[in-house]
Amino acid sequence: MAAKAREQLGFDPDAIEEKYRIEKDKRMRKDGDRQYQAIEGAFEHLKLDAFAGKSFTRAPIITNVGAVIVGGGYGGILCAVRLVQKGFTDFVIVEKGGDIGGTWYWNQYPGARCDVESYIYMPLLEELGFMPSEKYARGSEIKKHFAVIAEKYGLKDKTIFQTEVTEMVWDNKGGRWDVSTDRNDHIKSKYTITAAGILHVPKLPGIPGITAFKGHAFHTTRWDYDYTGGREGEVLSGLKDKRVAIIGTGATSIQVVPCVAQYAKHLYTFQRTPAAVNVRDNRPTDPNFASSLKPGWQQHRMDNFNAILAGLPVEEDLVNDGWTANNSFALLGSGDEEMNIEEKMRLADMQKMQRVRARVDEIVKDKSTAEALKPWYGSICKRPCFHDEYLDAFNRPNCTLVDTNGKGLERITEKGVVANGKEYEVDLIIYSTGFVSPANAWNHTGMSTKGRDGQLLSGLWKQNGVVSLFGSQTRGFPNYFNVGVLQAGVSGNFVYTLDVHSKQIAYVIVECEKRGVKSIEPEPQAQQAWVEGIVEGSKAMRSYFINCTPSYFNNEGHLSDDSSSSAIYAGGATAWAKLLEDWRAQGDMKGLELTNGSSISAKL
Repeated sequence: MAAKAREQLGFDPDAIEEKYRIEKDKRMRKDGDRQYQAIEGAFEHLKLDAFAGKSFTRAPIITNVGAVIVGGGYGGILCAVRLVQKGFTDFVIVEKGGDIGGTWYWNQYPGARCDVESYIYMPLLEELGFMPSEKYARGSEIKKHFAVIAEKYGLKDKTIFQTEVTEMVWDNKGGRWDVSTDRNDHIKSKYTITAAGILHVPKLPGIPGITAFKGHAFHTTRWDYDYTGGREGEVLSGLKDKRVAIIGTGATSIQVVPCVAQYAKHLYTFQRTPAAVNVRDNRPTDPNFASSLKPGWQQHRMDNFNAILAGLPVEEDLVNDGWTANNSFALLGSGDEEMNIEEKMRLADMQKMQRVRARVDEIVKDKSTAEALKPWYGSICKRPCFHDEYLDAFNRPNCTLVDTNGKGLERITEKGVVANGKEYEVDLIIYSTGFVSPANAWNHTGMSTKGRDGQLLSGLWKQNGVVSLFGSQTRGFPNYFNVGVLQAGVSGNFVYTLDVHSKQIAYVIVECEKRGVKSIEPEPQAQQAWVEGIVEGSKAMRSYFINCTPSYFNNEGHLSDDSSSSAIYAGGATAWAKLLEDWRAQGDMKGLELTNGSSISAKL
């Protein structure tokens, strides 16, 4: 790197890279994701639904439908909407919660908001005539948005609530799926769509003593308002005389901490790895902005956001937030033609993170606390966070950061939490410890999916790595569709990915019905070509994440050899969407094998 460019940067890239390595090594553990404890057995009470009626019972449902959609979050709801729009209404949605909403049903903690601009995160705004009241909508408004969708498309009556799918088995002779649930339901369906979400199974730290604690405890996905008092935006009156521990400093915790700090007698926030927290700059929706929008505005805005995150040139940054700001190589301003694109990306990323760390110094008054809150890793090693009150919370006299210097907690006792050899006595422990990693795709949905000849999907993926066509269909599992991130195009706006999936799935199902097709699945050569493309495209991303601090993005620092097939589509979300649009426009279902129809081969 030329001396002039290094001088303009204002920092030593080699020194920062070494600091990244040191901080990563502190946090590496041999047990990887096995360091966490599943919420089961003695911990089962921590995943009980805190928002639904406890005494709900009903008779088993025995029925036959066109499709079963597993999950009532945005993924499942969008699949349902796109099917309805195409005239296919013979389906049911099976949702384990007491209402639709997915992650927004479970995560009703104080301070919950979307961390992507609501105008692109909340889908179907034009179709619904719905405009969020703020740039970053509250969880309660997002739940209202779900209710509006359900009302417009008649989805509530098609949803089976407080029910979890336990098994799906393909009947090759009958050409149907047999779907079983934890309420002894038996549903036969021609098609199944799994849209259970990528972060929906909560986890706990695998440390001793969790069951020994004599105080109160819950996970953020099961917030106990009976104990804390209040609701979203209300006073947490139950905490005024309570000493509270929040364990974890990820994307959820940075929203929870300011709320709890405002009302608790004292708050201890236990940190292993600091979050990268940039400016959110939330504000009410300007009526002039809302009235100025032209038809097609939301799709255009989504594509603009995706393009900027993919490093593509755009005439204007429409979203203009922490995700898109300073996301180009122009940040460097070096004009150094000796640097290749990879080097420019590396330095631009470092420069962005330097600003994040400088912001900590600007806000946090105590110098040692400020140093502990600085993230030393690349900008996408963990999910970027945006908040305007989180860092300032640590200036409060009743808010203490307990940094474990990458080691994590030692144990839980009857009275509290032990970290760095010291016991912190508390009345309440809030586990903000996240979810089971989607990196282990074969162990993610929690249900058994058996395709042709009894082949387990989890077994297939565990043995061979993820195999699919377009990220949604897998050979050997006819009429089965998966909605997720693996082998799909992904953006910071995850709902965009969900909607692209939903449009593709609805098209394939309706085309099969038009053609009188009995079953459909990828042809072996088409699936293999797609997987090979994913693996090849993953090389650059893999080299980035393998050097990251441990997180669910890189399976806690343990990327296995077969994890390349669990990667995302390297071309980006918009390119993936365009590829599928072009595929549908051809109208010939290339790459899919149609039984009772035609087998159509394709080069992908």
